[in-house]
Amino acid sequence: MQLAVLNSNGSAAASGVEVSDQLFGCSFNEGLVHQVVTAYMAAGRAGTKAQKTKSMVRGGGIKPWKQKGTGRARAGSIRSPLWRGGGKVFAAVPRSYEQKINRKMYRAALRAIFSELVRQNRLKVVEQFTVDSHKTKDLVQKLSKLDINKVFIIVDHEDQNLLMAAGNLPYVQISDLNYLDPVSLVAFENVLVTVDTLKKIEERLS
Repeated sequence: MQLAVLNSNGSAAASGVEVSDQLFGCSFNEGLVHQVVTAYMAAGRAGTKAQKTKSMVRGGGIKPWKQKGTGRARAGSIRSPLWRGGGKVFAAVPRSYEQKINRKMYRAALRAIFSELVRQNRLKVVEQFTVDSHKTKDLVQKLSKLDINKVFIIVDHEDQNLLMAAGNLPYVQISDLNYLDPVSLVAFENVLVTVDTLKKIEERLS
């Protein structure tokens, strides 16, 4: 399979890049992608919510009134779940929302996502992608030449100018090749990679 490559002006380069059909032409496994994306989103949950049961709430150790003769309903503690300020019957406790995703599932899901990006023409491959300065307007101009907005840019090395230029753009996200995020791959309209980065992705997913 051959993918088109764009130059810095946004026009097609003289030659494309050859990629594996098994990695960028496989079928879309919706169930697997959903499972991996859900696991990634769940892993971001803090899981720190905590509530107190009747025994944890301070006070309420003495019976508020005698059992019989007052005409009021029986009560053993002012911290009963029936009372305002009382404990919860089934109190929430801190928990982990982490889901098990093994390496084989992760790679298969990424292959399915990249293949779907290719089919939908959302994977943009460029010869190289750098900005001359850390100014946001330089990055905006570069993206406008490529006719791209709301883009997820995958890089294979740290580029401080690129990171700083994208800092004020909510529709642009930079990600290192070592931390590929399936949630962002699915969420963004376009995914931008260089030819060198694409080759490294192919090596990792093979």
